Amino acid sequence: MLRLYVLLFVAQIVLAVCALISCLSAEEGEIRALPRIGWALIILFFPLVGSIAWFLAGREKKPGRAAGGGARRTPTRERPKPLAPDDDPEFLKSIAERSRRDDQELFRRWEEDLRRREEDLRRQEKDRPDSPPRGTREGEPPREEDRPEV
Repeated sequence: MLRLYVLLFVAQIVLAVCALISCLSAEEGEIRALPRIGWALIILFFPLVGSIAWFLAGREKKPGRAAGGGARRTPTRERPKPLAPDDDPEFLKSIAERSRRDDQELFRRWEEDLRRREEDLRRQEKDRPDSPPRGTREGEPPREEDRPEV
């Protein structure tokens, strides 16, 4: 039985502390019926009754809050822009698009270089069908020219 009394006493103290913090941090326009100092004294001298009274009658109900206490969502057009670039979906989309374009350009240049090299090899083989291309040994592939910068 003693444990139950201790538990109820601790719950009463926690409720009083929460009510006092809520009362002291409330805006002036959100407090009803009494001035702030009056509510604080009631909560301090009558912790259980004062705390319950504060939560039921002392706070002004905010018009935008639902009964469940969830925060009201703002419409999309009124939402503030993200502060950091990595939070902005448009910025992230532009980075992905830029990366994709750069990759396509690099791939296109590699394909052009490969086609040019193949044409050079075919031209060399046509010019000298009996001997290997100049600058190579028998059985080795031809030496590569300077590669395009990436």
